[in-house]
Amino acid sequence: MTPQDHAKVAADLLRAEQTGKQIGLISKAYPGITMDDAYAIQSAILASKLAAGRSVIGWKIGLTSKAMQTSLGIDIPDSGILFDDMAFEDGAVVPEGRFIQPRVEAEIAFVMGSALGGEEVTRAEVLAATDHVAPALEILDTRVQRKDPETGAARVIFDTISDNAANAGIVLGPQRHAPDSHDLRWVGAIVTRDGAVEETGLGAGVLNNPVESVVWLARRMAQYGQKIEAGQIILSGSFIRAVECPPGAVIAADFGTFGSVGVSFA
Repeated sequence: MTPQDHAKVAADLLRAEQTGKQIGLISKAYPGITMDDAYAIQSAILASKLAAGRSVIGWKIGLTSKAMQTSLGIDIPDSGILFDDMAFEDGAVVPEGRFIQPRVEAEIAFVMGSALGGEEVTRAEVLAATDHVAPALEILDTRVQRKDPETGAARVIFDTISDNAANAGIVLGPQRHAPDSHDLRWVGAIVTRDGAVEETGLGAGVLNNPVESVVWLARRMAQYGQKIEAGQIILSGSFIRAVECPPGAVIAADFGTFGSVGVSFA
């Protein structure tokens, strides 16, 4: 793909977000697309949003479970950008029509107290740079069709990364914990929709430890001359299957002693 191709796809994705009308599979239109192309498209989206007045509040990490990686034929996570207009208060009601096909995932969020960067970042450095951890929900959406209507082919990793890793929103729970106050491998959640249990999971599902997820992000960003900044929120990755959120859905995630977080959809 050329830089012009990257810019065109980014513009198409931004238009899909604004209009609520999905675009076709990027991987079908550009069968030679690579991981670098996908992140270049994401960077073009970043540039457009910054030019429009948005600001970056953090980063999300996806595809951290072995099951998801295997299903997509990859062996690494992916990442996306959190913008200021993606933040929702705990218990908020998402307005009707805000998203196309929203889903939610339960995650552990890291809120950074100091900057973090470098290709040799360690777990100890992640913990030292973290101000606190909190229960969180990530709202996913897709500006790209999940399947091609003609062939039935499903979207692949390049489609997802180009689409800002399917990122759409973040909801932080009110609880705040020191990063070393819990064994994050054993922090889990019971996620309900309309009062019925939909998913359960443990932090160990995220690269065996959510801290490792943040290590991966910091090292990947260093390869592109970037770093995690103080005050930014890092969604470390989901340890449950994404839960569909049709209109009227009420989502609650009970993290036990770690806290709780919820959101609903008008």
